[in-house]
Amino acid sequence: MNQKELKEFLDEKVILYNNQKFIDSDPIQIPHQYYKKEDIEIAAFLTATISWGNRKMIIKNASKLMSLLDNSPYDFVINHQESDLKSLENFVHRTFNSTDLQQFIKSLQHIYLNYQGLEKVMIVKGKETSYKNAIHYLKKVFFEISHQQRTQKHISDPLKNSAAKRINMFLRWMVRNDKAGVDFGIWKTHSPANLSCPLDVHSGNVARKLKLLLRKQNDWKALAELDHKLRKLDKKDPVKYDFALFGLGVFEKF
Repeated sequence: MNQKELKEFLDEKVILYNNQKFIDSDPIQIPHQYYKKEDIEIAAFLTATISWGNRKMIIKNASKLMSLLDNSPYDFVINHQESDLKSLENFVHRTFNSTDLQQFIKSLQHIYLNYQGLEKVMIVKGKETSYKNAIHYLKKVFFEISHQQRTQKHISDPLKNSAAKRINMFLRWMVRNDKAGVDFGIWKTHSPANLSCPLDVHSGNVARKLKLLLRKQNDWKALAELDHKLRKLDKKDPVKYDFALFGLGVFEKF
């Protein structure tokens, strides 16, 4: 396919998958249970954090996590006392356990009380055109309070060449307003032009078959290569093609 044909093909797939039916089988359904901006942010951030593995299990465990936070994630984060964290002690999703969850609640409280929330912390600064440094800064702020070393692995660092798949997915949810009721678009101070695809096995393999990606590893260098190609197809909303790549890989076994 030439570039015009590729764009037409992918644009059709975006329309096919970027609609409300997508929510039914996707972890994004968890933050869609909320209406308050901060509830959506925190539910989305915690859900994205545990979004690896079987999608049904992700949704089940994210639902359980919300119930442990009394289905009021922002209120729990802001107002919890140390004793309240005991209720989280039995939570586990793969390698993310209750120690990690308790730390995440403390660190999120730190960010909302001292940094005006996740939207402010993750802003792309100056003339930067990606979230590379913003994600690194999030990790720095997240772990500047007392924490156990083991929990650090649950926030990726692009400066260590991680593709940061789950955080990029969270950012897509928050920043991109798709007019279709899937992505929220509640971070008005951010630009969707700076977003990157949540790069995983499925989207990476499809991108390679379509010659959008040559690099074999799914790391930040690959993501930068994919960004470059997708921004040629749509410079204002490049990450819409995540729906096409993901849908082709997961639903169509492309």
